[in-house]
Amino acid sequence: MTRISLLLASAGAIALSGCVDPNAYPDNPNARQQQGAVLGGLVGAAAGASSGGDNRLAKAAVGGVIGAIAGGAIGATLDQQAAELRAQMSPGVGVTNHGDYLVVNMPQDLLFATDSATLSGSLTRDLNAVAQSLLKYPNSTIQVVGHTDSTGDAAYNMDLSQRRASAVASVLRNNGVPSGRISAVGRGEDQPVATNLTPEGRAKNRRVEIFIRPNA
Repeated sequence: MTRISLLLASAGAIALSGCVDPNAYPDNPNARQQQGAVLGGLVGAAAGASSGGDNRLAKAAVGGVIGAIAGGAIGATLDQQAAELRAQMSPGVGVTNHGDYLVVNMPQDLLFATDSATLSGSLTRDLNAVAQSLLKYPNSTIQVVGHTDSTGDAAYNMDLSQRRASAVASVLRNNGVPSGRISAVGRGEDQPVATNLTPEGRAKNRRVEIFIRPNA
């Protein structure tokens, strides 16, 4: 019975998380917080039930409450951080809140000259703003990911994307973000977000993404 009850509770939490899908309700400023609370409650309940003993249902309930509080707090913090970043970014820079992490998408054409890993300076202010945000919200890890389009040699594109990601990561470190929080990786042409058959699509694929993931 305990296992069945936990499965039913889990299924209900998953269904409820769909009801507060922030993409479905863009006008709801609390959608991310609600989603975080639901998912946190589900994880907490599962952890409590799996701890064993004779009071699994009670432990699941306690774990669910603790998880919901923690998940809601993370969701609210991400909402606030995303709003602040959007207000500071230049046109063309995207900030997307995925519920449990943020992505800052910076077009490489604004950051770098063609075939170069040297920052052009036009978005230095934006990178400085990202660094200040990371210092204000220190409980997270950051992954900088470089991408290119499919023009040219794939191995060269992979190396170029790595060098560009490392250049952006260096700016964050130079602005005081601890090195231990930051990693940089290049994906080359392997993860396009648009077609490489048009100039517009290739421009979208040339980008640097900064993933901001709250620590559990």
